[in-house]
Amino acid sequence: MTTKQKVVIVVTVVAIVAVGAYFFRDKLGIGKIKTKQIEINNNKQQAIEDAGPANTGPVSPISGVECENWNKRPIAVMQPADVSARPAAGFSQADMVFEMPVFTNANTRLMGVYLCDIPKDIGSMRSARHDYLPLAKGLDAVFVSWGYSKFAETLLSRKVIDNIDCMTTSYCPRWTGADRTAKMKLEDTGRIPKTGVEQAMKDLQYRTTGEFSGYPHQAEAAVESRPSGGHLRLAYPNPYDVSYDYDAVTNSFVRTWDGVADTDKNNGNRIAPKNIVVMIVDDEQIKLSTDYKARGVQDPWELVPEHDRAGLDYGGVGRYNNLNMGDPWFDTKDNGDAFFYFNGKEYKGTWKKDKSKLESKLTFFNEDGTEVKFVPGEIWVNVMEPGMGIKWEPAA
Repeated sequence: MTTKQKVVIVVTVVAIVAVGAYFFRDKLGIGKIKTKQIEINNNKQQAIEDAGPANTGPVSPISGVECENWNKRPIAVMQPADVSARPAAGFSQADMVFEMPVFTNANTRLMGVYLCDIPKDIGSMRSARHDYLPLAKGLDAVFVSWGYSKFAETLLSRKVIDNIDCMTTSYCPRWTGADRTAKMKLEDTGRIPKTGVEQAMKDLQYRTTGEFSGYPHQAEAAVESRPSGGHLRLAYPNPYDVSYDYDAVTNSFVRTWDGVADTDKNNGNRIAPKNIVVMIVDDEQIKLSTDYKARGVQDPWELVPEHDRAGLDYGGVGRYNNLNMGDPWFDTKDNGDAFFYFNGKEYKGTWKKDKSKLESKLTFFNEDGTEVKFVPGEIWVNVMEPGMGIKWEPAA
C-alpha cells in the first residue's frame, strides 16, 4: 500500500468518525445550546459606494485607533486554531481578526490583520486558504502565509494579491529553545517577526501606503451607561468553541477558547476585542462530484492539475471547504445575516461583499441599511455556519 493510499484511508476514517460523533452528540443533546434561527436572503440589495475615508485624523482605517502608522499598509497573517499552537502570538495587537471554519462543521483557522502595530512575533503560522484572499484584498493588505492549499496556490501564482510565502523565503524563522513549548508540533513553530515583515516589504518592493477607505467609528458609550456584563458563546465544534465576557470597565469582550483564558504568547495579555462581528455564511466541502459550472461559477478543480485531484477529494469527502462569502471565483452568494457586539450590547444586521470585485470591501450594515459604526478598537470577526449555536446572554 502506498503512502498516498494510507493517507486517504486515514482521512476518510477520521471524517466518518467525526460525522458519526456529531450526529451521536446531536441525538443525545450533548453540548447543545439555544440556536438562533437565522434567515439568509441573498436578494437583499444594498449598494456599496466608496464615499472616501471613513475616519478623520491619524487613526487606523480598520480599528479607528489613533496610531503613528495609521496610513501604512496592513499585513494579513494566516494563523492556526490548533490546541497545540495555543496561545498564539500577536492577536492582542491586531486591528482585526477573522476566525473561520476550514472544514465544514469542524476546525477553524484565523487571519490576524495588523496595521497600527506589527508585533515582535506573529505566529504560529499556517497555510493559505482561498477564502481568506478576498478578505485581505478588500483591506488592501499584504497576505502572509506558510504554504497554501492547491486552490490558493494557483490563485497566488496568478498574483491576485501581494503576498509573502514563508515556506519558500527566509523571512520567517521558527521558535526554538524556551520559546517552543512542550506541546508544540513542528508545524506550530513557524513565525514571522516584525523585522521579517519589514525586510520582505522592502525586498519585494510592495507599496507601503494603505489605500483601504476604512470602517466608520463612533465614540464609546459612557461608563455609567454601559451594561454591567454580558456573555456570548459561539459553538464551534470542541475544541474550537469560543466565548466572550463583556467587561464594562474596559468596554471590551474578554475571550475564552475552549474553556481556557485566551492570551497572547508575546506579552501574556488577555485577548479582549472591543467589537465582535458574527457572520452567518454557507459552507461546504469542495468535491469532485459537484457541478460548479451549473451554478454559474468557476469550477475550482480547474485550478488543480488532474493528477492531484483525487488526493484532494478523499473519496468524495473533500479535503478543503468553500465559504460562500463573496469571492469572485466559486461563490453564488455575497451577503447574509450578521450580529454585532459593542458597548456591551447585541445588534442585528447584515454583511455584504461584492463578489464581482475581488478588492471589494467587506461591509457591515444595520437593520435600517446604514453602515455599522464600530467603537475604536480591535474588530474580531467570527464566521459561523447556519445552525451553529450562537447564544448571547445580556446582563441581568
